[in-house]
Amino acid sequence: SAMLAGCRRALPAALGRAVRGRAAGPSRRAVSTSWCPVGAAFDAAACSVAQGSFGLFGVPELSCPEGFQEAQDKALQESEQLVQKACSTPPGPETVMIFDQLSDALCRVADLADFVKIAHPDFAFREAAEEACRNIGTVVEKLNTDVELCQSLRRLLADEVVMSSLDPETRRVAELFMFDFEISGIHLDEEKRKKAVNLNVRILDLCNEFLTGAHLPNKIDKHVLPEHIRYNFTAEGNYLQVAGLHADCPDDLVREAAYKIFLYPNAEQLSRLEELLASRNSLAQLVGYDTFAHRALQGTMAKTPETVTQFLEKLSDQLSKRTQKDFEMMTKMKMKLNPQNSKLMPWDHPYYSGALRAERYNIDPGLYCPFFSLGACMEGLNSLFSQLLGISLYAEQTQRGEVWSEDVRKLAVVHETEGLLGYIYCDFFQRPDKPHQDCHFTVRGGRLRENGEYQLPVVVLMLSLPHSARGTPTLLSPGMMENLFHEMGHAMHSMLGRTRYQHVTGTRCPTDFAEVPSILMEYFANDYRVVNQFARHYKTGQPLPKNMVSRLCESKKVCAAADMQLQVFYAALDQIYHGKHPLKKSTTELLKETQEKIYGLPYVPNTAWQLRFSHLVGYGAKYYSYLMSRAVASMVWKQCFAQDPFDRAMGERYRREMLAHGGGKEPILMVQGMLQKSPSVEDFVDALVSDLDQDFETFIMDS
Repeated sequence: SAMLAGCRRALPAALGRAVRGRAAGPSRRAVSTSWCPVGAAFDAAACSVAQGSFGLFGVPELSCPEGFQEAQDKALQESEQLVQKACSTPPGPETVMIFDQLSDALCRVADLADFVKIAHPDFAFREAAEEACRNIGTVVEKLNTDVELCQSLRRLLADEVVMSSLDPETRRVAELFMFDFEISGIHLDEEKRKKAVNLNVRILDLCNEFLTGAHLPNKIDKHVLPEHIRYNFTAEGNYLQVAGLHADCPDDLVREAAYKIFLYPNAEQLSRLEELLASRNSLAQLVGYDTFAHRALQGTMAKTPETVTQFLEKLSDQLSKRTQKDFEMMTKMKMKLNPQNSKLMPWDHPYYSGALRAERYNIDPGLYCPFFSLGACMEGLNSLFSQLLGISLYAEQTQRGEVWSEDVRKLAVVHETEGLLGYIYCDFFQRPDKPHQDCHFTVRGGRLRENGEYQLPVVVLMLSLPHSARGTPTLLSPGMMENLFHEMGHAMHSMLGRTRYQHVTGTRCPTDFAEVPSILMEYFANDYRVVNQFARHYKTGQPLPKNMVSRLCESKKVCAAADMQLQVFYAALDQIYHGKHPLKKSTTELLKETQEKIYGLPYVPNTAWQLRFSHLVGYGAKYYSYLMSRAVASMVWKQCFAQDPFDRAMGERYRREMLAHGGGKEPILMVQGMLQKSPSVEDFVDALVSDLDQDFETFIMDS
């Protein structure tokens, strides 16, 4: 939807260019007395709360659930005035400014509510936030079909003299707003426009229903399963509930049963998926695209489905021999453990690749956790950002009512010369009813206000870390530490994508670019020079030995080709589903064909994995994005940081070329600016494949 195109995409979204260097830069605030060192804040039991009462995130209205109604009414009142202003303003840069204010007024409530509705422990708050999301969504639907509002933007875009006088960022933001209007069908006659609105509403409902269905357990009569494996599943009278694939279970039979039962096709879910794909295709064709994939890839790094297909095919070809070797190693291991049944099946891949890693490199997480206390990891991030970007993280006292759980920490992000850049709320610990997912939410986007001040960005990082035992700090496994670095990469993008317009701030950029800053942080998290700065045993202070870091990095390459080939298969299937319609075969037949052609392990009859493919909702036609982002991150790491991960000049180039623009510049231009060359599809493929090569030095050391 046009007004919310920025805000409603949880992470993938639209972005803009830096306002650094202008008089209206960030507030140059001296170090506040309420700030304390970041590491200490995370090792303390609970942060102190300042006196005085505030609402959530410091929004005065949100001190109680009813405040959402008040905040929403305020936003809607403001948006009505802005719509009138937009319609009566002559074409010029002010038109774009008013549209962005309108987007900001709605996003300030919608973004915040999007987070609160899933994460607040109080049901009344969650319900009020859900209601606010719905109401603002309804208003957005109306705005998207407001012909007069669209005309004000069209007048600007049609005025060549005015357009040529605009700076590139303003021009791009105007075009992005127009693009969002058009994909909602504004340019169609009234009857078709109504059809587009109805399709949008139906697609939204189908997405929610499909997501719910993708996670529902399947039931089976318990007598069907051998008695000795029944205890692995939840009993419900005479039935057993199978809620997942049990991929890590050492018993082959349990994994096989879970796979066949959990993936057994559900007729309702199948018809939902078919209707969702058909509706997306109808909507795309209605607004002038060949397929949904063509519409979804507009403005991305890949640009067209043809490029994505080329990328996936070339990558699959390059991986095929390595994947075969990986499958052979897994088969040998299976034969050793289970001689009667040594054929490798899809339920074996995750288990045996993990078993091979463990056998070849002793990487028990328990050996690593004592070196990764949460406080030490936060100090490590602080030290890295300080050396690379001149940025420090400080824990700040919160006001009463500002946070939704007492273990949430608030970080101020401060630049050595530019002052306060924004705030990160860290919601890191498990609690009942909290979703088990690691993610980054934009709560408020940065933008240049009308009075010349900069509206500071506010984000939330959500993890699911275990609470510390009494007397010991929270200890992270290597995987948790890497996830922390990954999510912090998104947060830094939000802090440094200091654009003039909220619509393109921070991570509001095309999906296939949005993951680059976060994946790049994983490369830092796996580099001994970086880890050595902070990884200390919480009891003895002893540093983590270098060979333990090397072993950990090398273990990730075991069966990595097969793991990547699996991702290529998912991405290719996603492209086929969102390609030419009507589909040549059923979704299950297409799955079977693609699985056997690309992945190589046999399709299992009477299973329908696609009905559990929840990414089809948020990443429809864009599942390839993760692979393409990883390719770019790999190239940036090797070319710019592998030699010296603390190189300040490279850090500044990274900020200037890649982070500062948010979504206000074409993604491929940002990549070109950083790499100082234009990468080809072959370059992307080579970057991913070369990451799989074993490091000879470690291999010799461990032999």
